[in-house]
Amino acid sequence: MVSGNTITPSISSRRTFLRSGGKAALSASAIVALSGAGAALTRAHASPGHTAQDVAILNVALGLEHEAIAAYQLGAESSLLEKGVLGVAVQFQSHHKAHRDALMGAIGSMGGEAVEAKKLKAYAKDLNAASLMSQTDVLMLAARLELGAANAYLGVIPAFESHDLAQIAARLAADETMHWTTLTSALGQSLPTDALTFGA
Repeated sequence: MVSGNTITPSISSRRTFLRSGGKAALSASAIVALSGAGAALTRAHASPGHTAQDVAILNVALGLEHEAIAAYQLGAESSLLEKGVLGVAVQFQSHHKAHRDALMGAIGSMGGEAVEAKKLKAYAKDLNAASLMSQTDVLMLAARLELGAANAYLGVIPAFESHDLAQIAARLAADETMHWTTLTSALGQSLPTDALTFGA
């Protein structure tokens, strides 16, 4: 169910997803790790290695999370998603909101200013939401964004001055990869057959 600018999951859609054997649910330990990201980064801030470059990288990551939240919102509001698939979209959007909150907390703890999300209409234009005509279209858009985010997080890990930031980026990349894998499977597409596929 969609309420205002937030996807509200129905109990039935979550049950449908769980009965379908979906593996998309984020583990409790992963949620705790993300919610504790701000504290880890506050400790990292005390070390002399932090630079404005780290804040800039985090803001790029935050921009990706804003976009992902909006994309799932647009997909839900399109009325193209079946109930069970909507449940997965709700779950994935909640992950991206947790990512957003962790990144915003980290940026603030480092004395930086977090980039703000754009209006939903702006994301709709950027993502060409008007071209979404089916559930498959929505899932393909989501899969493309998740793959891009996973590769982006993996790509910036070496650029961080802080090892704590690098570890958080790796955890975020793992979530994005899990999302992409689930969406790819739902689309009936083949998963990579080669090792070291991501971040190349």
